[in-house]
Amino acid sequence: MRQKKLAWLVLAAFIAGAQLNSAFPACAQDDGVQPTDAADSLDLKQQAETKTKARPKIGLALGGGGARGAAHVGVLKVLEKEGIKFDYITGTSIGAIVGGLYDAGVPLTDLEESFRTGRLMRNFMTVPLTIRIIAAPVLYVPRLLGSKSYDGLYKGNKFRNYLTKGITDHELHIEHLKTPFAAVALNLLDGKPYMITKGSLGYAMQASSAVPGLRKPVEIGDKLFVDGGVVCNLPVKQCRQLGADVVIAVNVDEPFKAQVKDTFRKPGSVSRRMIAWDLYSIDKAQSELADVTIQPDTGGVSLISTKKSDAARALEAGELAAKNALPEIKAKLEGWGVLSAK
Repeated sequence: MRQKKLAWLVLAAFIAGAQLNSAFPACAQDDGVQPTDAADSLDLKQQAETKTKARPKIGLALGGGGARGAAHVGVLKVLEKEGIKFDYITGTSIGAIVGGLYDAGVPLTDLEESFRTGRLMRNFMTVPLTIRIIAAPVLYVPRLLGSKSYDGLYKGNKFRNYLTKGITDHELHIEHLKTPFAAVALNLLDGKPYMITKGSLGYAMQASSAVPGLRKPVEIGDKLFVDGGVVCNLPVKQCRQLGADVVIAVNVDEPFKAQVKDTFRKPGSVSRRMIAWDLYSIDKAQSELADVTIQPDTGGVSLISTKKSDAARALEAGELAAKNALPEIKAKLEGWGVLSAK
């Protein structure tokens, strides 16, 4: 219980920067320093709707949400069974992890097992958070000896190695993935979000999920990246920027519902509420930009949960939400002249 409260305090500090979203609404390519364009988000959707193509390009945008990302796997199981394939995949944080691994050919059964067993989240935080916080003063000793590592409780290197274990050298490069892929991350140096569209898949996933304060920033080239959820938690616009005409988004954030006063007498309840509100605020505009937004009911599942019951709950919620969304998805695809994405 104490670990969960401490975790919420760290995550509350992370999400406090979410207001940057209004200042930097666009994402730039990883090899540039300027946003890809200054167009309003809705303009991108309107442009896609006016295109005439033999077959529309279908995009998948997977949002951030920590342990709730198990719902992404549930959604993908349903869409894959229906034969719906994608021409572009974008992801933020856990969405970048699930999307990147799926794009690299990791079977959904393996991804499901990594969530159900709790291995993925345990590798995300290789040492329990409480222990890491208690040991923090010891970890600062190297600084007294001249070492100046980046700020954060976890490096994230072991997590990256866990994610990429078993992936072939070919698929470890984003350019070689079967489907164009982008991981969204925030560059601390210029305060702008970027799409990482080439280079190491492992480092891209690590960077996109480097929660500020919890994980150390990831250095890629001349940029220093942290979790993209601060500004682009549901990367729909970025999926359209890659070239998608139709975008299916998966928002795994906890649904934002009205609460009674007594809810906020519990320690940590206000921080949790503000995290939920900020994520809801960030994701709302992006959800409206998508052609279809699937939002599994992940209520009650902690962002850093390692519980098998929470993983099972999120997986089932993802499957149910995807099945409920199938009529809308098929109607959209039929409207574009196709019955499925391929």
